[in-house]
Order: sequence, then structure tokens, then C-alpha cells
Amino acid sequence: MAAETTPRAWPAAVPLLAFVALAFGIPAVALLLGAFTVTEPGTGRTFLGTANLAESLRGNYLTTLLGSVRLSAVVAALGMLLGALLARAVVTSSSAVLRGAVLSASGVLANFGGVPLAFLWVATLGNSGVVTTAFGLGESGWSLYGFWGLVLVYMYFSVPLMVLVLAPALEGLRPQWREAAESSGAGAWQYWRHVGIPVLAPSLLGGFVLLFGGAFAAYATAAAITGSTVPLVTLQIADALTGDVLIGHENVALALSLDMVVVAGLVMAVHLPLQRRSSRWLR
Repeated sequence: MAAETTPRAWPAAVPLLAFVALAFGIPAVALLLGAFTVTEPGTGRTFLGTANLAESLRGNYLTTLLGSVRLSAVVAALGMLLGALLARAVVTSSSAVLRGAVLSASGVLANFGGVPLAFLWVATLGNSGVVTTAFGLGESGWSLYGFWGLVLVYMYFSVPLMVLVLAPALEGLRPQWREAAESSGAGAWQYWRHVGIPVLAPSLLGGFVLLFGGAFAAYATAAAITGSTVPLVTLQIADALTGDVLIGHENVALALSLDMVVVAGLVMAVHLPLQRRSSRWLR
């Protein structure tokens, strides 16, 4: 019966395939064509080449790309650590109400970003923010509009996202593994070093990838808070595409976007093999 119904089931996937082709396929093709299309300044003649890609890896373009990678790596590392500690505390809590409240709040906060998030932090920790004024943080050198200020803002949605990613994996740790380790004379640190962390490694790395991607692709929050203070590739792409600062660099912006895709692909390539290798432990 299954062999008869399976060939008839594939038309149900046509709307999904059509949506994927329209939403992802067409922009991907346009991105590739634009990134490899070179325009001669004098004649305006266009041809295919790698000049845009080469330009995107030089000077200020490279600085913004490396700045985004650095910011994303710091946000992902701190978010992974803090989110793991919070997720562990929630999973081991004896209060079902507290666990439900934290997970529900994490689901909301993980999707909160953009200009509203920027306004929240500016009103709280900006130069004239409520907390900044009340505690005199400005006099001690604090500034929300720099690198570490942006890291703090990104923690607002990165830590809750890590909690959502890691909580199911922590629940998958079997009590028998802890009991077997204790019966063998292993302490808490030995259990986590040899059993817990290796089993959770794919989930931790997967969370790192998600946090890295979220920070790497963020635009509206950074634009509203820092403007051009912190060199970020997304802000550079926006300037080139709109022509507000850079004129005639639209294809270089597409090349920068292609660079971002390559960086994201490299990060994912690290995660997938580990995910396949150790997923059997959490079944």
C-alpha cells in the first residue's frame, strides 16, 4: 500500500518547492550574477569577472567583514556559555512553573530585535538612559554605542535562543549515565568532562552556529544604535546598495553578501559532521 501511495504524495510538495524557488532561488541567482558582474567605469560595459569579489576582500570592506566575524564570535561564545548555565538551572529546577515561565519568556525574547530592541537599550543604557543617569555610568567611561555595548544588546536575544536550543538536549541526558559514573567513582567534573559535555557538544556547537548567524546577519539593531561607529559588513552593504555613502558599488555589496554566505557555510560545515556523529546518544 505504501508503494502505491508514495508516488501520489509528491504533488503535495509542489507549493513548498515553488515557494522555496521564489523566496530563495531567485535571490540567490540574482546575488551570484550581481557579484560576478563587473562594470567598466569609463564605458559602462559589463562583463563577468571576479573584480567585485577581490574588491570586497580589500581595505574597508575587509575591515567590516572581519568586524562582523569578531562581533559574532564574541556574541556566540558568551551567549553559548550564559545560555548553557541558564538552561542547566532551568532543567534541574524542581519548579514546573519556573521552568515554563523561563522557556516561554525565552521564546519571546529570542525573536525580539530590530529598532524596538535598540530603543529599549538606548532608553535604558544610552548616554541619557535611566540606568546610566541613575548610577553615573557615563562618568566611568561606559558607552552603549561601541563594540561591547553592541555585544550586550545582542545578548538580549542570544541567551534566550541558546536556552531553547540546549534545554531539550539537557533533558535527553539519561540519569543512568550519571548513576553509572558515580558508581565507578567519578565525580561531578569527571562526569561532565567525559560524558555530559561530549554528548552535548553537537547541541552546544549548533547553538553557537545559530547565535553566530543571528549576530552576523543582524542589521536594524546595529544601525539604530551604533550607526557607523562599529564597522559591520551589514551596514557596509546597506550603504553600498542605497548609495547614501557609496555610489556605484552595488555589485560590490552583492559580493560582500556572497562573502557572508561563504562564512556562514563554513561555520555550518563544522557543525554538521559532529551532529551526525553524536546524535545517536540522545535518541
